[in-house]
Amino acid sequence: MNQNYSTHFGVYGVCIQNNKLLCIQKNGGPYINRFDLPGGTPMINESLSETLEREVLEETGFNLKSYKNSRTFDCFVHESNRVVHHIFVLFDMILLKKSQDIEEEVNGEANDSSGIIWFPLNELNLSNSSPIILKLLSELNNEQDLHDRLDYHNWRVI
Repeated sequence: MNQNYSTHFGVYGVCIQNNKLLCIQKNGGPYINRFDLPGGTPMINESLSETLEREVLEETGFNLKSYKNSRTFDCFVHESNRVVHHIFVLFDMILLKKSQDIEEEVNGEANDSSGIIWFPLNELNLSNSSPIILKLLSELNNEQDLHDRLDYHNWRVI
């Protein structure tokens, strides 16, 4: 296996209200300074739904009311000298009110989110969004090649 190749797996939540998507603002990793979906990597012995619930709470301060419609996608992100095969599960979710207790963690450095924003769907694009959001946009636009291989060459960390 090439040492410049890695696989990343994550679970992410999709919440759309009034044509705006609940996004986190990334403050670390290859998607830094871009909009991303709340979510992340499962911990040891954690199910997909448990990961979704934990990550959404940690990154947004919201609790989950419900979730449904899981689907799996992937893409290949080519950074300067490495390739990351990013495999991700998306869930549609309905949120409960924001938890007061989590406010410090959301705004702290315990995770790679520097806060949330409800961002207009029609303003999300390659220059400001993660590949996860770009795949969601393809899904929302009913693109036919949704599950075909997708490579982001020369991925730029902004």
